[in-house]
Amino acid sequence: MEGGNQTSVTEFILLGLTHDPKFQIALFVLFLLVYVITLLANIGIILVTRLDVRLQTPMYFFLFHLSIVDICYSSDITPKTLHTLLTEHQTISVLGCALQMFFFLCFATMELHLLAVMAYDRYVAICNPLLYPIIMTRGLCIQMLSWVYIIGFCTALILSILAFRLSYCRSNVINHFFCEILPIMVLSCSDTSVNGIVVVSFAGFNTITTFMAIIISYTYIISNILRIRSAEGRRKAFNTCASHFTAVLIFYGTVFATYLQPNSSNFMNQDKIVSVFYTVLIPMINPLIYSLRNKDVKAALIKVGKQLVTSFRGFTR
Repeated sequence: MEGGNQTSVTEFILLGLTHDPKFQIALFVLFLLVYVITLLANIGIILVTRLDVRLQTPMYFFLFHLSIVDICYSSDITPKTLHTLLTEHQTISVLGCALQMFFFLCFATMELHLLAVMAYDRYVAICNPLLYPIIMTRGLCIQMLSWVYIIGFCTALILSILAFRLSYCRSNVINHFFCEILPIMVLSCSDTSVNGIVVVSFAGFNTITTFMAIIISYTYIISNILRIRSAEGRRKAFNTCASHFTAVLIFYGTVFATYLQPNSSNFMNQDKIVSVFYTVLIPMINPLIYSLRNKDVKAALIKVGKQLVTSFRGFTR
């Protein structure tokens, strides 16, 4: 924001979700509860996938990193939203807005690609079970994870730089509860046509390629499961990917609901409601899905819980 792109805006105002004081208190309590559950549930997943030797597999290696991304993803949005609801301090500095946008884009992109990588892992596990240890080596897992982080970082960096090289000299009021790129671009008095093309290109590439990878993986997975003769065998095979498939449906459902709707003020308000799901609720839902629908994770959580209780009792004596 230098030279010809100098902006007169030094801070933005977030309109938030509501201006009703009673509703703000209710939302604060709800969001705080969700955020605490998000932290506890994801930290629980991180602990059990590291402490239980039975969970030292590629599937749980990726689940470990998904929990890290979910914690960072939620922590980028929720604390500022809680502060706004509690204090009605709705301003955010330009630098703070840029950082929030960067981390949001970064972790959202990582989540998309992590879900795709996990779909490939489930494809290999179900369709090539005998070759699974040979194909899904630790080296390959680290390579795929590295690309997830690189793509997320590069996407966020490019889009954030382009967004904040624009001039903002009209309004500084963002019709959202966090610094989302599209509501911010609407405020610019610069030509945003290039930015719009870049945003659509990156969003299209990241969303469509990962979604197609998941669709192709699950096409093979379902085809393979249907060829299993015994009902018990089909049930076991389906259970190995049910948690991931549920997480995919919820995350992509909210993403498509947000970005495939018309750009009008009415739909912008609806976008804020939908955004609550993928910024606040999904980071909480993901670990609950994997813990409640996965026997190994539930057993590991109980085991680690008992160990912690035993250790605490021994410490207090």
